[in-house]
Amino acid sequence: MASAGVLDDTQKRRLTELTASYRPLPGIPDEFIGADGQLRPHWLRFLEPLSRTHPDDIERAFSVADRNIADSGASYRVPGEAADRPWPLGKLPMLIGAEEWREIAAGVAQRASLLEAILADVYGEGRLVAEGALPAALVAGSPDYLRPMQGVKPPGGRWLNFYAVDLGRGPDGRWWVLGDRTQAPSGAGYALVNRIVLSRAFPRLYREMNVERLAPFFQTFRDTLAATASRDDPRICLFTPGSYNDTYFEQAWLARYLGFLLVQGDDLVMRDGLVHVRTIEGLKRADVLWRRVDADFSDPLELNSASQLGVPGLIEAMRKGGVVVANAPGAGLVESPALMAFLSGLSYRLLGEPLRLPNIATWWCGQPRERAETIANLDNMAVASAFGRAIPGAAPGRSVLGAELRPAERARLVEAIEARGVDFVGQEVVSLSTTPVWDDGQLSPRPFVLRVYATPTRDGWRMMSGGFCRVSDRLDARAVTMGKGVSVADVWVVGDKPVEAASLLPAQSDVRIRRIVGVLPSRAADNMFWMGRYLERAEATLRLVRALAGRTAEAGAQGGGGSETTRKLVGLLIAWGALPEKTEERPGARVASMALTSAALYGSALNLAARARDIAATVRERLSSDVWRVFDDLAAQLAGAASPYPDAETQAHADAGLRAIAALSGLAQENMNRAAGWRFLDMGRRIERAVAMCRFARQFAEPAEGSDDLDALLDLADSQITYRARYLTGAAPAPVRDLVLLDPYNPRAVAFQVERLGEHLASLTPLSDDGMMEEPRRLQTRLSSDISTARADDLDARAILVIEQNLLALAEAVAARYFQHGPNAMRVQKKTGLA
Repeated sequence: MASAGVLDDTQKRRLTELTASYRPLPGIPDEFIGADGQLRPHWLRFLEPLSRTHPDDIERAFSVADRNIADSGASYRVPGEAADRPWPLGKLPMLIGAEEWREIAAGVAQRASLLEAILADVYGEGRLVAEGALPAALVAGSPDYLRPMQGVKPPGGRWLNFYAVDLGRGPDGRWWVLGDRTQAPSGAGYALVNRIVLSRAFPRLYREMNVERLAPFFQTFRDTLAATASRDDPRICLFTPGSYNDTYFEQAWLARYLGFLLVQGDDLVMRDGLVHVRTIEGLKRADVLWRRVDADFSDPLELNSASQLGVPGLIEAMRKGGVVVANAPGAGLVESPALMAFLSGLSYRLLGEPLRLPNIATWWCGQPRERAETIANLDNMAVASAFGRAIPGAAPGRSVLGAELRPAERARLVEAIEARGVDFVGQEVVSLSTTPVWDDGQLSPRPFVLRVYATPTRDGWRMMSGGFCRVSDRLDARAVTMGKGVSVADVWVVGDKPVEAASLLPAQSDVRIRRIVGVLPSRAADNMFWMGRYLERAEATLRLVRALAGRTAEAGAQGGGGSETTRKLVGLLIAWGALPEKTEERPGARVASMALTSAALYGSALNLAARARDIAATVRERLSSDVWRVFDDLAAQLAGAASPYPDAETQAHADAGLRAIAALSGLAQENMNRAAGWRFLDMGRRIERAVAMCRFARQFAEPAEGSDDLDALLDLADSQITYRARYLTGAAPAPVRDLVLLDPYNPRAVAFQVERLGEHLASLTPLSDDGMMEEPRRLQTRLSSDISTARADDLDARAILVIEQNLLALAEAVAARYFQHGPNAMRVQKKTGLA
C-alpha cells in the first residue's frame, strides 16, 4: 500500500465508493463520522491507503485474515452449546485516536482505583455501610459478596489485579461505562488473536497507522503478578474451569503467551496453608493463581459445596498468606449494576473528585423513592437484575425494556419489584454507538461495545493500548454478547508518531540461562499420554481398514468370497468396536468404510481421531497451531464423504488419514521440546503400538493353510520392504514374528517400543532419592529382559498374550505413579522438601 498523499481520480472515486453509502443512525454517536458530520481524521488516514489498493488485493488480505484465524484454531463456545464456534473476527479494526485514548485511560484508572477502595472497605473496616454511604442490603444481598472473605487481606495487597470495563459513546459524544468486569474478566486473549491476525493481513497499513502495541501491557501484568508473590521467581498459574468453558481457547492462548502454568481445580491441593500443583514430580508450590473460575466455585469447602471446579481450602490458604489469587474471590461484588447508582457519590467521598467516565443512569429499587420512580417511568426504562442474575420475563444476564412488555409480563414485573425491590435496578435505555464494518465492499454502521483492560502498578493503573470490541449485526441492538449475529473487531489506538516494536522477550543481557521448561501437572501428563494412545488406536484401525478394503476389493474383482484372512480382519474390527457385532464380510458389502467413517461406532477411525482431538483440546496450550491444522486435515479425510465408500475410495481415505497421523507424529518428533509432556505423549503411542502389534501377531502369526495371514501382518506392521530386503524367500512364521515382535531395530516392533519406553522412564525424576526402582521402571525392565531373551520359534499366541498383558500392566503402573488425582497426591521425598 502506498502512503497517504495526493489521490488520483481513480483513487478519489474508490474513496467515494467506500464512504458514499455510509449513513450514521439518527441521533446515535458514530466512530466513523464525528458530531460535526465530517469523517474522523484517523479513519481518513486508514481509508486513503485502501483507496490506492486494488479491490482484489483487499479481498486477498481479508482471505489471509480468515485463513490465519482458521489456522490458529481460535474458537469460542456459546453457553449451553456443545460445539465450539469459529472466532468471528471482522474485516476492519475499530480506530481510536491517541489523544482520546488518554482521556479514556485516565477515566478507567480512576474507576479502577475507586472500585479497589470500595472492596477494601467492604471486606475491611466497613465504614461505607456503617456511615450510610452504601446500603447494607446492596452488599449483603449480592450473591457475589463472599462472607468468608470478610476481614481477609488479600495476599499481594490488592483485590483487583486485572480490571475490565465495557464502554460505549454516550449521546453527548463522551465515553460512558456500560458495565464493570471484576469477577474474572475475559477477552484479553482474544484481543491478542485479533491483533496478530489483522497486523499480518495489513502489515504496512498497521505500521503506517502507528498502532500502539499490546505486548507492553501484558509484560506489565506479568510483572505485577510476579511482584505480589512472596518468593523470587514465583510459579504463576492460570486457574481455568476447564476445556468446556466458553473461553477456554483464550485461557490456553494466554497461558502459552505469558508463560503461565494452566491448571484446573483437580491439579491443585492445599497443604499446610500453601497451594500446590499435583505434578509428575510430586507437589510443587503455586505462588499466584490468575483466577478464571467464578469466585463462588473456587473453594467448595467454604463457598459452593457443589463445586467440582475449585480447590478445597483455597480461602484458608489466602487467610494465611500462602497464595495470591487474582482477582481475589469476592471482587465480583463491584460488578453489581446496583452499585452504579452510588458510584458518583462514592467517588467524591473516597477520591475527592467526580467520575471522569459517567455510567448509565441507574436507580436501585431497594430504596423506596427509586423503586417508585422506576415503576412510574417503566415505559422509558430498562429493568435489570441488581446483581446480574435472571429476572422475570428475561433471559439470564439480560435486561427488559418496559415499553416492550405485554400487559401480563408488565404486571408480573411490577409485582416482583414491589415485593423485593433489592433484586432490581431501573436504567436509562441505552442505544449503542456505532462503528463501521466491511459489508460487501462498502462501509456500514453497526452497534458495538468496547471492552478495555487495566492492571495496577506502583505508579498507578496501566491500560492495554487497545481492547476487545464486540459488534452486532443488528442496527437496533441494545446489548452485545458473544452469540449469534455478533462479530469482533481489533481495537487500534493510532497516533501521529512511529511506535517502537515491543514483545514479551526480555531485553536484559543478564537473564539467567535455563534449559528446563517448568513442571508438568499430572492431569496434563495424563491427557498427553491418552492423546498418544488414541492417535495410535486410530492409526491401527486405519491400517486394518486399509488391509480389509484392499482384500475385499481384490476378492470382488476376482468374483471370489471372503478369505480366512479377511474374516480375521473383520473380527479384529468388531472386537475393537469399529464394526457392529455379527458383521459378515462379503465382497461389495463395504464394511471397511463403516469402520472408517461411522459416527455411531465408538471404535471407528473417525471417533478415535475425534477423541484424540478432544483430549488435545485440554492441553492445547502445549500444542502448536500446526498440530490443529493437521487434526483438521485428519477430520476432513475421515468425514469428507458419506459412508459407505467403495472399497478403492476407502483405501484412499485410509491412506490420507495415515499420512495425517504421520504428520502429527512428525510434528511431535521434530517440533516438540524433549520435556516431560512430549515423553508422555510418546509413551502413550509406544504402549498402544506395542499392544496393537501383539494383537495383530496373535491373529496372523500362526497362519492357516493357504491364507495370506503373514502378508497381512507385514502390511499391518508396515514392514513388507524390510522383510523382502532381509529374506529372499516368501513369508515364514518365525522370521515374521521376529521382525514384528523382537527386532529392536524395527520402529514398528514391540521390542523397539519397549526400549523407547525404558528411555522415557529413565529420564523422569523419581519421587524418592532412595535409589530404588519405581514400579513403572521395574515392570519395563522385566518386560525388556523377557523380550530380549525370547526366541521367535517359541512365541505362540499364549506367549504373545503374556507380553500384551504385561504392556497393559505397565500402562496401569504409569497411570498410578504419574497421574496423581484426588487424595493420592504425593510429596517429593527429598531433603529439600517441597519445591
